[in-house]
Amino acid sequence: MAMLLLRFLKLFSQDKYPNLHKKAFVFPKETENSYVSLKTQLETPLKAFTVCLYFYTELAQTRSYSIFSYATRQQPNEILIFWSKGKGYTFGVHGKQVSFQSFENTQAPTHICASWESTSGIAELWVNGKPRVRKSLEKGASLGKEASIILGQEQDAFAGGFDRNQCLVGDIGDVNMWDFVLSPEEINTVYVGGNLSPNVLNWKALNYEAKGEVFVKPQLW
Repeated sequence: MAMLLLRFLKLFSQDKYPNLHKKAFVFPKETENSYVSLKTQLETPLKAFTVCLYFYTELAQTRSYSIFSYATRQQPNEILIFWSKGKGYTFGVHGKQVSFQSFENTQAPTHICASWESTSGIAELWVNGKPRVRKSLEKGASLGKEASIILGQEQDAFAGGFDRNQCLVGDIGDVNMWDFVLSPEEINTVYVGGNLSPNVLNWKALNYEAKGEVFVKPQLW
């Protein structure tokens, strides 16, 4: 009964959160105190997930930067999507990481989807609708449901521990998250602009709090 009530309240509350369709968060300069905190209510620990988003930055050839940071009090890198200069994309789950090489033009608006499931430990990364080779990551892990989800900074502690040399300078938008692994067909649907009713983070009903110099502007993609 409690779980059904929570689901009802979650659906009901979506009406009061802003629809950011065709909008983006803009982080115009390097700081250690500008970020967006995303709010959600998970019913159980995560055994699988998919995160999809767009980002746009000129930093790729300059330094590393954070794209998506999900921390718990026990593990600051519970989920991490990170661009590592000279290596490509770093995908972290439960404190462990794998790397995916990228040959894309990362100075253009870029769409990525990252997914993981506990039962197999399979991690996937899709860049602009194209899959990278699947990798093994933290099979059997369970991810904490009480999370601090941050855009624009990488967390070295729960909701903090920011380093300006790892911040994002640029735009990020269309951030959606599901508590299951999307199929290749579903990821393609998301990439071309379709809507699959995300149940963890929903860009069209986003509960968030912006701190520092962060602006909501029309998307450039």
